[in-house]
Amino acid sequence: MDNLNLRVEGPADAPWLVLSNSLGSTSEMWSPQMPELRSRFRVIRYEHRGHGSTYTPPGPYRIEDLGSDMLRVMDAAGADRAHVVGLSLGATVAMWVAATHPQRVDRVVLAATKADWSPAQPWLDRADLVRREGTSVLLDALMQRWFTAGFVSRRPDLRMTLREMLDSAQPEGYVACCEALGGTDLRSLLPSIKAPTLVICGSSDPVVSLNDAVELCDAIPDCRMQSLSPAAHLLNVEQPESFSSAVVDHLCASATERGERIRREVLGDAHVDRAKKLDSPLSEPFSSFITRYAWGDIWSRPGLDRRTRSLVTIAALVALGRSEELGLHLVAALRNGLSEDEISEVLLHCAVYAGVPAANTAFAVARRVLGNAGEG
Repeated sequence: MDNLNLRVEGPADAPWLVLSNSLGSTSEMWSPQMPELRSRFRVIRYEHRGHGSTYTPPGPYRIEDLGSDMLRVMDAAGADRAHVVGLSLGATVAMWVAATHPQRVDRVVLAATKADWSPAQPWLDRADLVRREGTSVLLDALMQRWFTAGFVSRRPDLRMTLREMLDSAQPEGYVACCEALGGTDLRSLLPSIKAPTLVICGSSDPVVSLNDAVELCDAIPDCRMQSLSPAAHLLNVEQPESFSSAVVDHLCASATERGERIRREVLGDAHVDRAKKLDSPLSEPFSSFITRYAWGDIWSRPGLDRRTRSLVTIAALVALGRSEELGLHLVAALRNGLSEDEISEVLLHCAVYAGVPAANTAFAVARRVLGNAGEG
């Protein structure tokens, strides 16, 4: 296939995720999100035709052409189906793919975008300016559109970063993408988007207003919206942690939803149901906190598998003398794939580092809950 600067990162067995960049940027715009995303997903980054180190076929382009590029990227990576996250032009491309090829898309995040980019004349004027003077002429205007003044004052490096991205775009490719965006109206396709969708907007975005985001979200059947503040157009750079969190919550379910699912998978439905029956107005906030924070945030992190987390949890509970909770997690360890022999090794290890009395108590708990006949 023609070069679209395809990069694939993340665990080979993780869900696929495609990132689609904005007009005038490169795939480096996603750098703030990559540590979080590539730990959870098999991430595909690429660049639109005419951007970065991609090829630049003769124009004119249509959104359909850019959308077909995304599908070709997925094919080249071996992704039959993927989550898709796009910003501005990249989100408009994602809309088209989600609406016209729903079988290829799991969930969608549409950031700083709208379905109707009319009137076309401002885009044609910008294209003519770039034809005459090159992409670098846009630097000052884009600095004001992409970032709030306060953020720019704290990040003097942004100007050089933006200049490098603009300079890497071929003028004829930028112009053709610019004209494609100005001629785009996808409003009639929005009801065809079946994938659960998150629309994210910046509170101070001079390009896409809050009303634009509301109208977009209202037209998509399964959609919710989130606003980030303070943030202008390139909101993933200005609010990197909030943006990453919103994306992960949407693609992986919220921390509470993840926590409820993982808690049941680890501890079992019977235990969770009993615990819920014991909840009262006094204790329910604490239960919700544990579900969200311990199970939804910590136990769902991809850095350790559940077997390892069970090992760590058992060792910590032995060292702290938390016998009642230890019994619960010994049973959970079996559910997470540990054998009784492996559990015995953990408890024996704890005898050295947490003390013989603590390990003795732990073995007694293990015999009671697991039926193990080891020595105490």
